[in-house]
Amino acid sequence: MTSHGTSPSHEAFPGGTSISRLTVYSGSACADGLEGGTPHMHTASTEAYVVIAGHGALQSLDAHGLRETALSAGSTVWFTPGTIHRAVNHGGLEVVVVMSNAGLPEAGDAVMTFPPEIVADRERYRAAATLPADGVEDAVRRRRDLAVEGFHRLTEGGPEALRTFYDSAIALVRPKAAAWREIWESTVARETRRTAAVLDALERGDGAHLVESALMESPPQERWGMCGNLRAHDVAHPVVHTLDPPSPPQPEANR
Repeated sequence: MTSHGTSPSHEAFPGGTSISRLTVYSGSACADGLEGGTPHMHTASTEAYVVIAGHGALQSLDAHGLRETALSAGSTVWFTPGTIHRAVNHGGLEVVVVMSNAGLPEAGDAVMTFPPEIVADRERYRAAATLPADGVEDAVRRRRDLAVEGFHRLTEGGPEALRTFYDSAIALVRPKAAAWREIWESTVARETRRTAAVLDALERGDGAHLVESALMESPPQERWGMCGNLRAHDVAHPVVHTLDPPSPPQPEANR
């Protein structure tokens, strides 16, 4: 039997994370001559890159300054909230992206590094970040170039510029925090509680949870991402493959 819903314990991707495959943008250089994605940071979630093909670099900016980390097949890097990052493509760069707090990045956890006058204005930020229904490819390029401009202003502005960006980013996402907590409670926190319950059961010698096992699948969904073309997976609503339970034996009819 295959279905699109089951008990809550069967819905979350391992660890309450999310996963996607990223082909980093190429073929159109920014003003600084580099090809790649839109610089941004996450305000609540940690992100990981597992490089599966090609080569490039990760430019990152945080309170410790600007850093560039080489990326090639086999590289695995991850970065915590507040780390501004920009994926640079030097040739065929493809990455498996793992995000903590599944649901929060999709709910607006990221803030792009537009120039400070835009990040400080909620309406201007929304207008710059939102992609139109038509002409998406050009809009993605314009959005990226605007964020690259702001990224360079941050790298040149020193610690004070970074602190100002952080303050503006928090003001942008603060109204969403209550809804994010609900998402977190239904994914990461729920999975943590479920694991604790399983460990309690194992200590009692109780394996009832094994009977509730299931296979889940989340087909890829292609979309435009901040860093490149994404093949994302909706891990909150998987296809659940289970077998119908066997029918109980029927008593023989009296003869």
